Amino acid sequence: MNPFWSMSASTGRKRAEGEEKSGAVEQRVSPTRAPYGKKQLPSIPKNAVPITKPVSPAASSQASNGTHASYGPFYLEYSLLAEFTLVIKQKLPGIYVQPSYRSALMWFGVIFIRHGLYQDGVFKFTVYIPDNYPDGDCPRVVFDIPVFNPLVDPVSGELDVKRAFTKWRRNHNHIWQVLMYARTVFYKIQTLEPLNPEAAVLYEKDIQLFKSKVVESVKLCNSHLFDQPKIDDPFAISFSPWNPSVHEEVRGRMFMHKRRPEDHHKGLQVSGLSWVKPGSTQPFSKDDNTL
Repeated sequence: MNPFWSMSASTGRKRAEGEEKSGAVEQRVSPTRAPYGKKQLPSIPKNAVPITKPVSPAASSQASNGTHASYGPFYLEYSLLAEFTLVIKQKLPGIYVQPSYRSALMWFGVIFIRHGLYQDGVFKFTVYIPDNYPDGDCPRVVFDIPVFNPLVDPVSGELDVKRAFTKWRRNHNHIWQVLMYARTVFYKIQTLEPLNPEAAVLYEKDIQLFKSKVVESVKLCNSHLFDQPKIDDPFAISFSPWNPSVHEEVRGRMFMHKRRPEDHHKGLQVSGLSWVKPGSTQPFSKDDNTL
């Protein structure tokens, strides 16, 4: 016989005998336990409220899975933080992004093109993420200044992202892939079903004129590089002219910094980010007045 079982049984008999002797056997009710091996999510805090931006009925029907439906705002913030962590870990070449302070659903970015037709181009853009992410449409990418490219709308500056992501699939598609696609359109020109027909026709029929238009577009974007951001946000990406008294010291620290050998095999550490106001459990509750 198992010694543990023997000890448990004997202990139970002694307890029963003691209760019989006392003449008053209390009814003991064991707490309800979850089935073995089945995890349960914690309850939602009483002060939790949904995101202020309303979600369309279509989006609500898509989020029919219990976890997402019950933990909508919490799941959304977790997803966005996880996506930003993935972007950092991917170390995308020539791409830098920064989530907005005002809204977790808006990211600011810039792409540096180092070779090819768009060489020396610096293109600032904004990523707009659907409020029902990751169950809705793919994120949108809009350039601050429309770039002369077949896949960029010449008026709005929006990139045709849906061409590459016809249907956004949760846990399969990620924002870092959208950013890489935005970089790829400057190295691999596509002319099928363009948003800018003029650019597509020139690339197919008159490559020299297309190149001259691209050069003009690059110069135009670079000439507005030092303009103030179009969106008033403290985390919006901005550039300033070279100032030796300010930038020389920073550049020196950047070139002198070397990672220790033992750090090469460690995963990239990302500092915690949150759009939750300190002392609150409500997602997207950071107050703009705290600036």
